Amino acid sequence: MQDVVGFVGPSGTGKSHRASLVAHQEGCEALVDDGLLIVGGKILAGESAKRAPSKIEAIRRAIFTDRARADDVRRALLSSGATRVLVLGTSRSMIDRICETLALPSPGRWVEIESLAGPAQIRLAKEMRRAYGRHVIPAPTVEVRKTFSGFVVDPLRYILRKGADREEDLVMERSVVRPTWTWLGRLTVDDTVVSAIAGRAATEVDGVAGVQRVLVETWSEGVRISIELSVVFGSHIPSVLARARERVSEVVEQMTALNVLSATAAAKRVVLPRDRLLTREG
Repeated sequence: MQDVVGFVGPSGTGKSHRASLVAHQEGCEALVDDGLLIVGGKILAGESAKRAPSKIEAIRRAIFTDRARADDVRRALLSSGATRVLVLGTSRSMIDRICETLALPSPGRWVEIESLAGPAQIRLAKEMRRAYGRHVIPAPTVEVRKTFSGFVVDPLRYILRKGADREEDLVMERSVVRPTWTWLGRLTVDDTVVSAIAGRAATEVDGVAGVQRVLVETWSEGVRISIELSVVFGSHIPSVLARARERVSEVVEQMTALNVLSATAAAKRVVLPRDRLLTREG
């Protein structure tokens, strides 16, 4: 039997921003927020309301009206072994409904957003939501990007100081996204732009003389990139290709917020060091 803590507050007041910290303070191993089950910084089940195509669907996902998704979350929660769960909601009745749907007991403790944030902080949070359409998911970007390709704005990392011994510090990470249904909408990056970014990133790798061809496949979950390179004679080709793959993935994700599902690199030509300048300039 899980013990439940309800974390309640109006929409846009900063609940998700503080969720990881509240979960830690309340001893909750798991948290349920906007349709997602998050345990130990990993998204175990559910589908984010922030990924919904409309506000109405976002509400449906947040309260688990889809029985199949609710069953998945319930099973994942049971198998996780979590004994204390933090459930977020805009009202006590909403949290009670989520608990009933997920076969959880009603919260034995309630935490109000007003007990953690002052009026000025809450007002600022609402203004940021209204002006920039930014929403927080209390999970690391590496987790969120799997289902939010093109939506992730930036990771937020903070350190919870636990004492004088820095080894006891707890690092927490959250992700900022722009939901599908905000006025800003989804980031769309043309394949030719992704190709140009990937090609430029590859040429920054030592041992790469030039780029022969870049292929980009776009999927709903992200992009797959294949790049063909000219490699400098005498270089250790497997190492050069490995570094090129890593660099391409890193730069494309940083510059576009797209999730790189895979990046492959192949050496199609070996050139003398003298020809390297010609390949890059021409």
